Amino acid sequence: MTDSAVIPDAETCAPSATHAIGAEVAATVAVALKALADPLRLRMLSAIATDPRGESCVCDLAELADVSQPTVSHHLKVLKETGMLLSERRGTWVYYRIAPGKQRAVAALLDAFAPAAAATDEPEDTAARAEALQRMDARVTHLAEQLADELTGMNRELVIAIVRESYAGLVRSARLTQHMIPLTERFARQRLVDLARDRATGVPQVLFVCVQNAGRSQLAAAIVNRLAHGRVIARSAGSTPASDVHPHVRSLLSEIEGEQEAEMAFPKPLTDDAVRAADVVITMGCGDVCPIIPGVRYEDWAVGDPALASPEGVEAIRHDIEGRVRDLLTTLSD
Repeated sequence: MTDSAVIPDAETCAPSATHAIGAEVAATVAVALKALADPLRLRMLSAIATDPRGESCVCDLAELADVSQPTVSHHLKVLKETGMLLSERRGTWVYYRIAPGKQRAVAALLDAFAPAAAATDEPEDTAARAEALQRMDARVTHLAEQLADELTGMNRELVIAIVRESYAGLVRSARLTQHMIPLTERFARQRLVDLARDRATGVPQVLFVCVQNAGRSQLAAAIVNRLAHGRVIARSAGSTPASDVHPHVRSLLSEIEGEQEAEMAFPKPLTDDAVRAADVVITMGCGDVCPIIPGVRYEDWAVGDPALASPEGVEAIRHDIEGRVRDLLTTLSD
């Protein structure tokens, strides 16, 4: 075996090394990750980040686990030393909040990295997927033609393009199942309605946006549609849709909407059409992903992720969202 077979050519390898994260930045990030490498600290950080008050009392955080007060204080001290938390003493209690400069980092950790790291998807058969995609293309073409024949009041080429775009948006993340064509039809019809909607007329429309559209945004939209009785229409979308709605949330959707509707719930990609059609856009942990459309009202709700919560936590998140929804409906019915 020659040396060249063991040691790559230096001139060939050198450019790739320049794309690596810088040593100083890597050291800083490593310190933060090491501080976060504890389940209780992660739960504390999540509780603080999603507290409706914008902060949490140490007395509330102590309820997360059966540990002593000094242990709770130690974990909070470690988190504070990373620069992620700020604290303020009021009387006998100390309150913690996310440092303004670290809010994006915390949101990325809790809303993007954590769900992805906790996912247990099995490795897919890429060859079988490719074959299924080929078969599916003919079915999508047939669906597009059917909708174009039905929706004679819309431009035929536009309808066909929207159907194909809708399928492409869903197939990037959704699992290929027997439901793909019905889901594509449902999503395409929704987009076509959005394209034709005039926000100056009709009932108010609310769009909930989170990262994966697998949890809180689905739940919020379902609660609005149940409580509003048609006076307000709610939809949901994700900046990076998951492959499926989280099981905890699907169970709640069954209670709220009924089993048939819950079964058909699916993560949808965020589109400009949906934002333009909305009167109110509410983001839930996804950052500044929505285009700014004149006349659209924007809000951000700091709500916990039910996909990462305990059963008790899921119920608390549901009640939190329902309270916010009731307040929202009051403003929209004025």
